Amino acid sequence: MRKTRLIWTVLGLALTSSAAAFCGFFVAKADSKLFNRTNQVIIARDGNRSVFTMMNDYSGSVKDFARIVPIPMVPKRDDIRIGDPSIVKKLDAYSAPRLVEYFDENPCAPVPPPMPMAAPTSAPVEDRAALRAQAQGVKIEASYQVGEYDILILSASQQSGLAAYLRGEGYKLPAGADAMLGGYLKSGMKFFVVRVNVERFEQAGGGFLNPIVLSYTSEKFMLPIRLGTLNSPGEQDLTVYLLSPQGRIETSNYRTASIPTNKEVPLLVKNQFAPFYRHVFRRAYEREGKNVALLEYAWNTNNCDPCSTEPPTPEELKEAGVFWRQEDWGRAPASSQDVPAGPAKPVYLTRLHVRYTAATFPQDLHFKVTNNQTTFQGRYILRHPYQGSASCAAMTSYRTELKRRNEAQAQTLANLTGWDITHIRQRMQGSQ
Repeated sequence: MRKTRLIWTVLGLALTSSAAAFCGFFVAKADSKLFNRTNQVIIARDGNRSVFTMMNDYSGSVKDFARIVPIPMVPKRDDIRIGDPSIVKKLDAYSAPRLVEYFDENPCAPVPPPMPMAAPTSAPVEDRAALRAQAQGVKIEASYQVGEYDILILSASQQSGLAAYLRGEGYKLPAGADAMLGGYLKSGMKFFVVRVNVERFEQAGGGFLNPIVLSYTSEKFMLPIRLGTLNSPGEQDLTVYLLSPQGRIETSNYRTASIPTNKEVPLLVKNQFAPFYRHVFRRAYEREGKNVALLEYAWNTNNCDPCSTEPPTPEELKEAGVFWRQEDWGRAPASSQDVPAGPAKPVYLTRLHVRYTAATFPQDLHFKVTNNQTTFQGRYILRHPYQGSASCAAMTSYRTELKRRNEAQAQTLANLTGWDITHIRQRMQGSQ
Protein backbone atom coordinates (compact mmCIF):
# COMPACT_ATOMS: atom_id res chain seq x y z
CA MET A 1 0.00 0.00 0.00
CA ARG A 2 1.20 3.52 -0.72
CA LYS A 3 1.53 5.71 2.33
CA THR A 4 1.35 9.47 2.55
CA ARG A 5 1.91 11.13 -0.81
CA LEU A 6 2.65 14.82 -1.10
CA ILE A 7 1.14 15.53 -4.52
CA TRP A 8 -1.16 18.06 -6.06
CA THR A 9 -1.87 16.43 -6.72
CA VAL A 10 -14.05 8.30 -32.50
CA LEU A 11 -18.87 5.67 -43.54
CA GLY A 12 -17.25 6.29 -46.21
CA LEU A 13 -15.67 4.94 -49.40
CA ALA A 14 -12.45 6.91 -49.20
CA LEU A 15 -9.22 5.04 -48.48
CA THR A 16 -7.25 8.11 -47.40
CA SER A 17 -5.60 8.37 -44.00
CA SER A 18 -8.19 10.82 -42.64
CA ALA A 19 -11.77 11.78 -43.36
CA ALA A 20 -13.15 15.21 -44.25
CA ALA A 21 -15.10 15.19 -41.00
CA PHE A 22 -14.36 13.31 -37.81
CA CYS A 23 -17.60 11.43 -37.18
CA GLY A 24 -17.27 7.64 -37.30
CA PHE A 25 -18.57 5.05 -34.85
CA PHE A 26 -17.10 5.34 -31.38
CA VAL A 27 -15.48 2.05 -30.31
CA ALA A 28 -13.36 2.56 -27.19
CA LYS A 29 -11.63 5.19 -25.09
CA ALA A 30 -8.32 5.40 -23.27
CA ASP A 31 -9.26 7.00 -19.96
CA SER A 32 -6.95 7.68 -17.06
CA LYS A 33 -7.60 4.25 -15.49
CA LEU A 34 -5.20 2.80 -18.08
CA PHE A 35 -2.28 4.33 -16.21
CA ASN A 36 -0.90 3.51 -12.77
CA ARG A 37 -0.32 6.24 -10.20
CA THR A 38 -2.48 8.74 -12.07
CA ASN A 39 -3.41 12.03 -10.41
CA GLN A 40 -6.29 14.07 -11.78
CA VAL A 41 -6.91 17.79 -11.36
CA ILE A 42 -9.57 20.08 -12.82
CA ILE A 43 -8.77 23.79 -13.11
CA ALA A 44 -11.33 26.37 -14.25
CA ARG A 45 -9.61 29.66 -15.04
CA ASP A 46 -10.92 33.09 -16.14
CA GLY A 47 -8.93 36.23 -15.53
CA ASN A 48 -6.98 35.81 -12.31
CA ARG A 49 -9.50 33.50 -10.67
CA SER A 50 -8.92 29.76 -10.52
CA VAL A 51 -11.03 26.91 -9.16
CA PHE A 52 -9.05 23.73 -8.50
CA THR A 53 -10.61 20.29 -8.03
CA MET A 54 -8.04 17.85 -6.63
CA MET A 55 -8.89 14.15 -6.94
CA ASN A 56 -7.24 12.03 -4.28
CA ASP A 57 -5.19 9.21 -5.78
CA TYR A 58 -4.55 7.34 -2.57
CA SER A 59 -4.68 3.82 -1.21
CA GLY A 60 -3.97 2.72 2.32
CA SER A 61 -5.27 3.67 5.72
CA VAL A 62 -7.00 7.07 5.70
CA LYS A 63 -5.29 7.92 8.97
CA ASP A 64 -2.03 8.06 6.98
CA PHE A 65 -3.44 10.40 4.32
CA ALA A 66 -2.11 13.93 4.14
CA ARG A 67 -1.58 16.47 1.40
CA ILE A 68 0.53 19.62 1.41
CA VAL A 69 -0.15 22.02 -1.47
CA PRO A 70 1.74 25.30 -1.93
CA ILE A 71 -0.71 28.10 -2.79
CA PRO A 72 -0.15 31.83 -3.39
CA MET A 73 -2.70 33.18 -0.89
CA VAL A 74 -4.84 32.39 2.13
CA PRO A 75 -8.31 31.15 1.09
CA LYS A 76 -11.46 31.84 3.07
CA ARG A 77 -13.68 29.04 4.35
CA ASP A 78 -16.22 29.77 1.60
CA ASP A 79 -13.45 29.15 -0.95
CA ILE A 80 -13.13 25.46 0.02
CA ARG A 81 -15.72 22.72 -0.49
CA ILE A 82 -16.08 19.01 -1.10
CA GLY A 83 -16.37 18.08 -4.79
CA ASP A 84 -18.28 15.40 -6.67
CA PRO A 85 -15.98 12.57 -7.86
CA SER A 86 -18.38 11.81 -10.74
CA ILE A 87 -17.44 15.15 -12.34
CA VAL A 88 -13.80 14.10 -12.63
CA LYS A 89 -14.91 10.78 -14.12
CA LYS A 90 -17.22 12.61 -16.57
CA LEU A 91 -14.51 14.92 -17.90
CA ASP A 92 -12.10 11.99 -18.10
CA ALA A 93 -14.50 9.87 -20.18
CA TYR A 94 -15.57 12.83 -22.34
CA SER A 95 -12.03 13.90 -23.27
CA ALA A 96 -10.23 10.53 -23.39
CA PRO A 97 -8.33 9.48 -26.54
CA ARG A 98 -10.68 7.36 -28.63
CA LEU A 99 -10.91 4.62 -31.21
CA VAL A 100 -13.42 4.98 -34.05
CA GLU A 101 -14.33 2.78 -36.97
CA TYR A 102 -15.55 3.31 -40.52
CA PHE A 103 -16.97 0.79 -43.00
CA ASP A 104 -16.08 0.94 -46.68
CA GLU A 105 -18.98 1.26 -49.08
CA ASN A 106 -19.44 -0.88 -52.21
CA PRO A 107 -16.86 0.60 -54.62
CA CYS A 108 -19.23 -0.20 -57.51
CA ALA A 109 -22.11 1.82 -56.02
CA PRO A 110 -22.65 5.51 -56.86
CA VAL A 111 -21.03 7.87 -54.40
CA PRO A 112 -23.76 9.61 -52.30
CA PRO A 113 -23.64 13.39 -51.78
CA PRO A 114 -21.89 14.52 -48.57
CA MET A 115 -24.01 14.92 -45.44
CA PRO A 116 -24.18 18.40 -43.83
CA MET A 117 -22.24 18.93 -40.59
CA ALA A 118 -24.04 19.43 -37.29
CA ALA A 119 -22.90 22.18 -36.08
CA PRO A 120 -19.74 23.59 6.18
CA THR A 121 -18.58 25.48 9.12
CA SER A 122 -15.22 26.91 10.29
CA ALA A 123 -13.38 25.36 13.22
CA PRO A 124 -11.54 27.60 15.68
CA VAL A 125 -7.80 27.12 16.05
CA GLU A 126 -6.86 25.38 19.28
CA ASP A 127 -4.57 27.49 21.45
CA ARG A 128 -2.08 24.66 21.97
CA ALA A 129 -1.76 24.06 18.23
CA ALA A 130 -1.15 27.77 17.65
CA LEU A 131 1.53 27.83 20.35
CA ARG A 132 3.31 24.81 18.87
CA ALA A 133 3.28 26.51 15.48
CA GLN A 134 4.47 29.83 16.89
CA ALA A 135 7.39 28.14 18.59
CA GLN A 136 8.65 27.01 15.18
CA GLY A 137 8.06 30.33 13.44
CA VAL A 138 4.94 28.98 11.78
CA LYS A 139 1.66 30.87 11.63
CA ILE A 140 -1.69 29.10 11.27
CA GLU A 141 -3.41 31.57 8.93
CA ALA A 142 -6.71 29.66 8.97
CA SER A 143 -8.19 26.36 10.10
CA TYR A 144 -11.25 24.71 8.55
CA GLN A 145 -13.32 21.55 8.72
CA VAL A 146 -14.56 20.56 5.26
CA GLY A 147 -16.35 17.23 4.98
CA GLU A 148 -13.99 14.50 6.15
CA TYR A 149 -10.96 16.81 6.04
CA ASP A 150 -9.20 19.02 8.56
CA ILE A 151 -7.49 21.85 6.69
CA LEU A 152 -4.78 24.27 7.84
CA ILE A 153 -3.41 27.24 5.92
CA LEU A 154 0.17 27.83 7.05
CA SER A 155 2.80 30.48 6.52
CA ALA A 156 6.32 30.37 7.93
CA SER A 157 9.43 32.47 8.31
CA GLN A 158 11.93 29.71 7.58
CA GLN A 159 12.02 26.22 6.05
CA SER A 160 13.52 24.48 9.06
CA GLY A 161 10.76 25.69 11.34
CA LEU A 162 8.02 24.68 8.90
CA ALA A 163 9.51 21.22 8.39
CA ALA A 164 9.98 20.75 12.14
CA TYR A 165 6.40 21.80 12.83
CA LEU A 166 4.96 19.45 10.20
CA ARG A 167 7.00 16.51 11.48
CA GLY A 168 5.98 17.34 15.02
CA GLU A 169 2.32 17.20 13.96
CA GLY A 170 2.83 13.72 12.50
CA TYR A 171 3.27 14.57 8.80
CA LYS A 172 5.75 12.30 7.06
CA LEU A 173 8.14 14.44 5.05
CA PRO A 174 10.50 12.56 2.73
CA ALA A 175 14.15 13.39 2.25
CA GLY A 176 14.63 16.62 0.33
CA ALA A 177 11.36 18.16 1.48
CA ASP A 178 12.97 20.78 3.71
CA ALA A 179 14.86 22.51 0.89
CA MET A 180 11.87 22.34 -1.44
CA LEU A 181 9.60 23.88 1.17
CA GLY A 182 12.16 26.64 1.57
CA GLY A 183 12.02 27.38 -2.14
CA TYR A 184 8.27 27.84 -1.95
CA LEU A 185 8.63 30.08 1.11
CA LYS A 186 11.09 32.35 -0.72
CA SER A 187 8.54 32.82 -3.54
CA GLY A 188 5.92 33.94 -1.04
CA MET A 189 3.76 30.82 -1.08
CA LYS A 190 1.48 29.64 1.71
CA PHE A 191 0.69 25.98 2.39
CA PHE A 192 -2.69 24.26 2.12
CA VAL A 193 -2.36 21.29 4.48
CA VAL A 194 -5.04 18.58 4.43
CA ARG A 195 -5.56 15.61 6.74
CA VAL A 196 -8.45 13.17 7.09
CA ASN A 197 -10.45 13.40 10.30
CA VAL A 198 -10.96 9.69 10.86
CA GLU A 199 -13.92 10.14 13.22
CA ARG A 200 -15.91 12.29 10.74
CA PHE A 201 -14.85 10.01 7.87
CA GLU A 202 -16.25 6.94 9.64
CA GLN A 203 -19.40 8.78 10.74
CA ALA A 204 -20.07 9.59 7.08
CA GLY A 205 -19.87 5.89 6.20
CA GLY A 206 -16.23 5.66 5.15
CA GLY A 207 -15.65 4.45 1.59
CA PHE A 208 -13.55 6.72 -0.62
CA LEU A 209 -11.99 10.13 -0.14
CA ASN A 210 -13.83 12.94 -1.90
CA PRO A 211 -12.20 15.56 -4.12
CA ILE A 212 -11.38 18.93 -2.59
CA VAL A 213 -12.36 22.11 -4.45
CA LEU A 214 -10.35 25.26 -3.78
CA SER A 215 -11.02 28.72 -5.25
CA TYR A 216 -8.68 31.68 -5.19
CA THR A 217 -7.63 34.79 -7.10
CA SER A 218 -3.99 35.20 -8.08
CA GLU A 219 -1.89 36.24 -11.06
CA LYS A 220 -0.01 32.99 -10.59
CA PHE A 221 -1.52 30.23 -12.72
CA MET A 222 0.37 27.15 -11.65
CA LEU A 223 0.12 23.60 -10.35
CA PRO A 224 2.72 22.49 -7.78
CA ILE A 225 3.97 18.98 -8.55
CA ARG A 226 7.52 18.89 -7.17
CA LEU A 227 6.63 17.79 -3.66
CA GLY A 228 5.01 14.67 -5.11
CA THR A 229 8.30 13.57 -6.68
CA LEU A 230 10.14 13.26 -3.36
CA ASN A 231 8.60 9.99 -2.24
CA SER A 232 7.35 8.74 -5.59
CA PRO A 233 8.12 5.09 -6.48
CA GLY A 234 8.91 6.20 -10.04
CA GLU A 235 7.18 7.96 -12.89
CA GLN A 236 3.83 9.53 -12.06
CA ASP A 237 1.04 10.38 -14.49
CA LEU A 238 -0.96 13.57 -14.15
CA THR A 239 -4.08 14.39 -16.16
CA VAL A 240 -5.17 18.01 -15.97
CA TYR A 241 -8.60 19.11 -17.26
CA LEU A 242 -8.37 22.85 -17.89
CA LEU A 243 -11.54 24.90 -18.43
CA SER A 244 -11.42 28.39 -19.97
CA PRO A 245 -13.76 30.76 -21.84
CA GLN A 246 -10.95 31.88 -24.17
CA GLY A 247 -9.40 28.77 -25.72
CA ARG A 248 -6.67 26.22 -25.14
CA ILE A 249 -4.52 26.32 -22.05
CA GLU A 250 -0.87 25.33 -22.42
CA THR A 251 2.14 25.00 -20.16
CA SER A 252 4.29 28.12 -20.21
CA ASN A 253 7.53 26.79 -18.70
CA TYR A 254 7.55 23.45 -20.56
CA ARG A 255 6.64 22.60 -24.12
CA THR A 256 3.10 21.53 -24.95
CA ALA A 257 2.97 18.97 -27.78
CA SER A 258 0.08 17.03 -29.31
CA ILE A 259 -0.32 13.29 -28.98
CA PRO A 260 -0.20 11.54 -32.42
CA THR A 261 -3.72 11.57 -33.83
CA ASN A 262 -5.93 10.74 -36.83
CA LYS A 263 -3.92 7.62 -37.54
CA GLU A 264 -5.35 4.58 -39.32
CA VAL A 265 -4.41 1.37 -37.55
CA PRO A 266 -5.09 -2.32 -38.26
CA LEU A 267 -8.35 -3.89 -37.12
CA LEU A 268 -6.46 -5.99 -34.55
CA VAL A 269 -6.21 -2.85 -32.36
CA LYS A 270 -9.95 -3.05 -31.67
CA ASN A 271 -9.49 -5.82 -29.10
CA GLN A 272 -6.38 -4.34 -27.49
CA PHE A 273 -6.92 -0.61 -27.46
CA ALA A 274 -5.73 -0.22 -23.86
CA PRO A 275 -2.20 -1.64 -24.36
CA PHE A 276 -2.08 0.10 -27.76
CA TYR A 277 -2.63 3.54 -26.26
CA ARG A 278 -0.29 2.95 -23.33
CA HIS A 279 2.48 2.24 -25.86
CA VAL A 280 1.45 5.22 -28.02
CA PHE A 281 1.71 7.54 -25.06
CA ARG A 282 5.02 6.18 -23.81
CA ARG A 283 6.61 6.38 -27.28
CA ALA A 284 5.41 9.98 -27.76
CA TYR A 285 6.59 10.88 -24.27
CA GLU A 286 10.04 9.44 -24.95
CA ARG A 287 10.34 11.01 -28.41
CA GLU A 288 9.57 14.43 -26.92
CA GLY A 289 12.35 14.09 -24.36
CA LYS A 290 10.20 13.13 -21.35
CA ASN A 291 9.70 16.77 -20.34
CA VAL A 292 6.64 17.83 -22.30
CA ALA A 293 2.92 18.16 -21.59
CA LEU A 294 1.06 16.09 -24.15
CA LEU A 295 -2.25 17.45 -25.45
CA GLU A 296 -4.91 14.73 -25.63
CA TYR A 297 -8.04 16.83 -26.17
CA ALA A 298 -9.10 20.43 -26.87
CA TRP A 299 -12.70 21.28 -27.73
CA ASN A 300 -15.59 23.56 -26.87
CA THR A 301 -17.81 21.60 -24.49
CA ASN A 302 -20.96 22.41 -26.47
CA ASN A 303 -20.34 19.34 -28.66
CA CYS A 304 -17.93 16.56 -29.65
CA ASP A 305 -17.23 14.52 -32.79
CA PRO A 306 -17.27 11.64 -32.19
CA CYS A 307 -18.56 11.66 -28.64
CA SER A 308 -17.19 9.08 -26.24
CA THR A 309 -19.93 10.15 -23.83
CA GLU A 310 -22.50 12.95 -23.65
CA PRO A 311 -20.97 16.44 -23.32
CA PRO A 312 -20.99 17.79 -19.77
CA THR A 313 -24.12 19.71 -18.87
CA PRO A 314 -24.05 23.31 -17.58
CA GLU A 315 -24.74 21.95 -14.08
CA GLU A 316 -21.80 19.51 -14.35
CA LEU A 317 -19.49 22.24 -15.60
CA LYS A 318 -20.51 24.45 -12.72
CA GLU A 319 -19.70 21.60 -10.33
CA ALA A 320 -16.33 21.30 -12.12
CA GLY A 321 -15.59 24.90 -11.15
CA VAL A 322 -16.93 27.00 -14.04
CA PHE A 323 -17.94 30.25 -12.38
CA TRP A 324 -18.67 32.42 -15.44
CA ARG A 325 -22.04 32.64 -17.20
CA GLN A 326 -22.13 29.84 -19.76
CA GLU A 327 -23.37 30.17 -23.33
CA ASP A 328 -26.66 28.43 -24.06
CA TRP A 329 -26.07 25.92 -26.85
CA GLY A 330 -29.64 24.70 -26.93
CA ARG A 331 -29.19 22.68 -23.76
CA ALA A 332 -31.41 22.87 -20.74
CA PRO A 333 -30.53 25.89 -18.54
CA ALA A 334 -28.98 25.39 -15.16
CA SER A 335 -31.50 24.85 -12.39
CA SER A 336 -29.54 26.98 -9.95
CA GLN A 337 -30.90 30.43 -9.20
CA ASP A 338 -27.50 32.05 -8.78
CA VAL A 339 -26.63 32.39 -12.49
CA PRO A 340 -23.46 34.51 -12.77
CA ALA A 341 -23.91 38.03 -14.12
CA GLY A 342 -22.18 39.35 -17.21
CA PRO A 343 -21.99 38.23 -20.83
CA ALA A 344 -22.29 34.54 -21.61
CA LYS A 345 -19.02 32.81 -22.46
CA PRO A 346 -18.12 29.39 -23.87
CA VAL A 347 -16.43 26.66 -21.88
CA TYR A 348 -13.36 25.30 -23.64
CA LEU A 349 -11.79 22.09 -22.31
CA THR A 350 -8.10 21.29 -22.64
CA ARG A 351 -6.79 17.90 -21.49
CA LEU A 352 -3.07 17.70 -20.79
CA HIS A 353 -1.28 14.49 -19.83
CA VAL A 354 2.04 14.80 -18.03
CA ARG A 355 4.33 11.95 -17.00
CA TYR A 356 6.90 13.30 -14.63
CA THR A 357 9.78 12.57 -12.31
CA ALA A 358 11.98 14.90 -10.27
CA ALA A 359 14.62 14.77 -13.03
CA THR A 360 12.34 15.44 -16.01
CA PHE A 361 10.14 18.09 -14.36
CA PRO A 362 12.34 20.00 -11.89
CA GLN A 363 9.89 22.95 -11.90
CA ASP A 364 6.22 23.15 -11.04
CA LEU A 365 3.77 23.45 -13.92
CA HIS A 366 2.93 26.99 -15.00
CA PHE A 367 0.09 27.59 -17.46
CA LYS A 368 -1.02 30.23 -19.97
CA VAL A 369 -4.44 30.82 -21.50
CA THR A 370 -4.47 31.21 -25.28
CA ASN A 371 -7.11 32.25 -27.82
CA ASN A 372 -6.51 29.08 -29.86
CA GLN A 373 -9.90 27.37 -30.25
CA THR A 374 -8.77 24.79 -32.81
CA THR A 375 -10.34 21.44 -32.01
CA PHE A 376 -8.12 18.47 -31.23
CA GLN A 377 -8.56 14.91 -29.99
CA GLY A 378 -6.42 11.81 -29.73
CA ARG A 379 -8.23 9.72 -32.37
CA TYR A 380 -7.33 6.39 -33.95
CA ILE A 381 -9.18 4.94 -36.92
CA LEU A 382 -10.26 1.45 -37.94
CA ARG A 383 -11.45 0.91 -41.53
CA HIS A 384 -13.40 -2.24 -42.32
CA PRO A 385 -13.03 -3.39 -45.93
CA TYR A 386 -16.10 -3.99 -48.09
CA GLN A 387 -17.10 -7.66 -47.73
CA GLY A 388 -19.83 -7.94 -50.39
CA SER A 389 -19.58 -9.19 -53.95
CA ALA A 390 -19.46 -6.79 -56.89
CA SER A 391 -17.83 -6.61 -60.30
CA CYS A 392 -16.61 -3.40 -61.88
CA ALA A 393 -13.37 -1.64 -62.75
CA ALA A 394 -13.50 0.21 -59.45
CA MET A 395 -13.51 -3.10 -57.52
CA THR A 396 -10.18 -4.09 -59.09
CA SER A 397 -8.65 -0.77 -58.12
CA TYR A 398 -10.18 -1.06 -54.65
CA ARG A 399 -8.55 -4.46 -53.98
CA THR A 400 -5.18 -3.14 -55.09
CA GLU A 401 -5.59 -0.13 -52.83
CA LEU A 402 -6.54 -2.39 -49.90
CA LYS A 403 -3.17 -4.12 -50.01
CA ARG A 404 -1.40 -0.76 -49.95
CA ARG A 405 -3.63 0.43 -47.12
CA ASN A 406 -2.98 -2.67 -45.01
CA GLU A 407 0.77 -2.22 -45.30
CA ALA A 408 0.50 1.48 -44.45
CA GLN A 409 -1.55 0.61 -41.36
CA ALA A 410 1.02 -1.95 -40.25
CA GLN A 411 3.82 0.59 -40.58
CA THR A 412 1.78 3.20 -38.72
CA LEU A 413 1.12 0.80 -35.84
CA ALA A 414 4.80 -0.09 -35.58
CA ASN A 415 5.80 3.58 -35.62
CA LEU A 416 3.21 4.58 -33.00
CA THR A 417 3.94 1.78 -30.55
CA GLY A 418 7.41 0.42 -31.29
CA TRP A 419 5.93 -3.05 -31.85
CA ASP A 420 7.72 -5.40 -34.25
CA ILE A 421 6.34 -4.87 -37.73
CA THR A 422 6.94 -8.48 -38.80
CA HIS A 423 4.78 -9.67 -35.93
CA ILE A 424 2.14 -7.05 -36.82
CA ARG A 425 2.02 -8.28 -40.46
CA GLN A 426 1.69 -11.88 -39.30
CA ARG A 427 -1.17 -11.02 -36.98
CA MET A 428 -2.93 -9.03 -39.71
CA GLN A 429 -2.69 -11.97 -42.12
CA GLY A 430 -3.99 -14.33 -39.47
CA SER A 431 -7.03 -12.18 -38.81
CA GLN A 432 -8.04 -11.83 -42.48
